[in-house]
Amino acid sequence: MTGTAGRGRTGKGEGETVSESHTPPSGSARLNTGVAHNARVWNYWIGGKDNYEVDQQVGDHVASIIPIIRDIARADREFLGRAVTYLVGERGVRQFLDIGTGLPTADNTHEIAQRIAPDARIVYVDNDPIVLAHARTLLTGTRDGATDYIDADVHDPDAILERAADTLDLTRPVAVMMLGILNFVLDTDEARDIVRRVMAAVPSGSFLVLTHPTFDPEVGGEDQVPAMKFWNENATPPITARGAADIAAFFEGLELVEPGLVSCSQWHATSGSAVVPQYGAVAVKP
Repeated sequence: MTGTAGRGRTGKGEGETVSESHTPPSGSARLNTGVAHNARVWNYWIGGKDNYEVDQQVGDHVASIIPIIRDIARADREFLGRAVTYLVGERGVRQFLDIGTGLPTADNTHEIAQRIAPDARIVYVDNDPIVLAHARTLLTGTRDGATDYIDADVHDPDAILERAADTLDLTRPVAVMMLGILNFVLDTDEARDIVRRVMAAVPSGSFLVLTHPTFDPEVGGEDQVPAMKFWNENATPPITARGAADIAAFFEGLELVEPGLVSCSQWHATSGSAVVPQYGAVAVKP
């Protein structure tokens, strides 16, 4: 199970865990430290310190239900790196709208993109108070490019697009990043409508980059159901998994880049990468 704010990476070695409690910055009155939250739990899974005891407890229990959760987290993060590298290096993309940013640390979207193309422009979007508290980290881009952060909700794509237009030229191709975010839009029709509205606002040659957890047994997703049931009873925000057909429908009207919709660990990956129950794909708007 994965989700928004789950893409931050601490730069610590794999397998490292939190050895002491750490108090994240408050950032906003919206921050509730009494209930486990996805951003902080995910941070705990990848060895970070921006989490509380309640996040660690819930994270440990979820990991006991779906032991590969940390593998999923790493696979999703590595997919981000490969997708951005491909889009900048091979498809000439210079603008990114990253919705569901996650906790910023190392190899954020702007760092990967601007490493290849210093003039790349990136707008991050999240409405997580702990991400907002760290947003200044996302604003350190290159002198030739631009980075911005919008505190906004995925359920309001019109507001996102209006504010993104302050930094991005929406008449030129944009890569729309939706990694682990639509699983927090519980109504599938609403999730499809969000994607349609965002992609309708960007021109031909734009891309949709998406990952989403699944319960499909073909990729080992059986444990997602009990893990998400526990999560929804003990943490926030609520989450859902979807099957391949529903996830593929998000790409309606777009042309999938090879190899299409696959386990995110397999997309443009080297041989030997283990399959994880998290689909990923990149598609272009014709």
